Amino acid sequence: MSNEFPTAVRTAESTRTVPAVVVEDLHVTYGGAWALDGVDIGVQTGMTLGVLGHNGAGKTTLIKVLTTLLRPTTGRVRVDGLDVVADATAVRRRIGVTGQYAGLDEFLTARENLELVGRLAGLRAGARVRAGELIDRLGLHDLASRRIGELSGGSRRRVDLAASLVGSPSVLFLDEPTTGLDPLARTALWEVVDELTAVGTTVVLTTQYLEEADRLADHIVVLNQGRVAARGTPAELKRLVGGKVVTATIPAYRLDRLTFEPDTAHPVDADRIRISVTAGDAMTATDVVARLVRDGVEVSELDITSPSLDDVFTHLALQGANS
Repeated sequence: MSNEFPTAVRTAESTRTVPAVVVEDLHVTYGGAWALDGVDIGVQTGMTLGVLGHNGAGKTTLIKVLTTLLRPTTGRVRVDGLDVVADATAVRRRIGVTGQYAGLDEFLTARENLELVGRLAGLRAGARVRAGELIDRLGLHDLASRRIGELSGGSRRRVDLAASLVGSPSVLFLDEPTTGLDPLARTALWEVVDELTAVGTTVVLTTQYLEEADRLADHIVVLNQGRVAARGTPAELKRLVGGKVVTATIPAYRLDRLTFEPDTAHPVDADRIRISVTAGDAMTATDVVARLVRDGVEVSELDITSPSLDDVFTHLALQGANS
């Protein structure tokens, strides 16, 4: 069987200019508190949007609205050209969802679950064929004949992902999809996402793994307390931080001798602490190292690196950047 991912026939080149997801001035309230407060998002067809934020930032609430599980309090939301409230049934036919918890029948095997989802999606006799395609492509042969209730959490996630792809969705929502997966399974999922977007599928991804967002996302939205704190490509967000990040491990008792305030300071063990400082360019980073020497601070480990999305998170927490 072909190694190409079995999905609806689409061409990315012909659809990338069409917005697949449009969110305008979205508000959602829970018990008088705003879970989402004026969120605006646009995702082009065939692109991957990464939605980041700390726990409680509003990521899962956003996914619930986009997948018709939660009605917005106010605002306009369209998925694949359809209103998520007025056209909710039609939206559900066009999307796939992998949530934080696998929505599978524990008494059925993995193959039976996929065939059941296929029949519910209207594939009828084609449900068995579609299940076989997904088992082949996602490497689920070792799980196909086992009941879901017998599987580990990571294995359930793999089957749940396959179930979300049965209907060849035009928009796929992945809510922390690699939680519980080992590194090999996580890498395999990343490859699947690449193949899906290459044929025009749009992906909206929430994740706690910043490496994952850096690897997959064409654009990123950072939520904080229900609002958009920052947005842009991974490279654009990293430029918020500066050119370099200096990280040094020093004796804990020397922290008070520093003549500058580090951005972060985390204990390594009882005797050492790791500090980090953002610098605008390489020359400024060199000056930070020189100041450590002038302050008479012994350095056991030293790194000067380009910023990561972890550094962006730290920067936003410290600076309170606005979109």
